[in-house]
Amino acid sequence: MQTIGIKELKTNPAVLTKAMEAKEHLLISKRGKPFALATALDDPLFDLGLKTWLLTRAYASGGLSLGQLARALDKSYSDIAKLLTLINIPVLDYDLADELDTLESLA
Repeated sequence: MQTIGIKELKTNPAVLTKAMEAKEHLLISKRGKPFALATALDDPLFDLGLKTWLLTRAYASGGLSLGQLARALDKSYSDIAKLLTLINIPVLDYDLADELDTLESLA
């Protein structure tokens, strides 16, 4: 595993690209202390659940749509809905009061 300072990474981002292409992890430090760990998305580590965890967190925070999540995990919408339910992440996020107001305005 290589280590690089965050300032050096800013000036030499090719280090990150080379490490990912070589299937290596890259430890990024900030002021001499470990700060982040970079790894390629096709790393076997992701098959152990990290990929699912990261992508579901991205969905929960609004960074991914339901469709993007399903495609990224190569699962059906119903499988994704079941997964999200199991880990207590709402499949749909809407305000019931707003929906009722909309229905009333259409009537």
